[in-house]
Amino acid sequence: MAPPAFDTALLEPYRSPASPAAAGRPLLFAHARVHTFDPAVGDLADADVLTAGAEVAGVGPGLRAAAEARGAVVLDCAGLAVVPAVAGPADGAGARERPAGRIGGLAPGGPATFAVVPAPASGPPVLESLIWRPENAVAVLAAGRVVLLDGRPAAGAAPWSGPRPSAVDGPHLGRWVDDTGFIVQDLAPGGRYDEARGGRPHAYQGAFWIAGDRIVYRDDLGFWAYGRFCGGVLHHAGYTFRRRGRR
Repeated sequence: MAPPAFDTALLEPYRSPASPAAAGRPLLFAHARVHTFDPAVGDLADADVLTAGAEVAGVGPGLRAAAEARGAVVLDCAGLAVVPAVAGPADGAGARERPAGRIGGLAPGGPATFAVVPAPASGPPVLESLIWRPENAVAVLAAGRVVLLDGRPAAGAAPWSGPRPSAVDGPHLGRWVDDTGFIVQDLAPGGRYDEARGGRPHAYQGAFWIAGDRIVYRDDLGFWAYGRFCGGVLHHAGYTFRRRGRR
């Protein structure tokens, strides 16, 4: 969940690409721990990310005055981190194309495709936390449009419209249930998965690919996740899944 200083209501107008707010006022994510994924820049402990429509307009400290002069909506990200999400052709009009599944860096001129997540004091790296626990994200933007708020899909957010995988066959298809019974995941022959969580159906849906004992997931919201089959057990997102039948 977002800390009190981060006002998610300010992002509501940015859920729809047709919104005048989304097409007009920039967004400034201020005082965040910014993971640029640019080796020349690295991580910034207290910096700002400025967006302009579908692109990143600026990254670095001290952008607030200039951003406010441009009429930007300012979001206080103290205690939060900004980390690149998946950048690819499906991220929307205006986004620069990258190979599907590649994590892009945060740099001016690049797509405004990133996540705002709690900045952990310790534990897994912040990107790893996002991949394994997308429900913990405070907000996710794809080409400047909000697709997730407080861990749940934003109302009106369209599913990923990129290419679908071809039909899948093999011994790993079917229903997988984690040892706690909290997550039920169906892997269908059409290369699509459907995941229920805590009794909530269709919590996450998307495409998957299987290569040997590895499985790669591409959630319709834009997240990528990974798992591995070992001895009839699926290890994924920190959970242990077992087969409960073939679909």
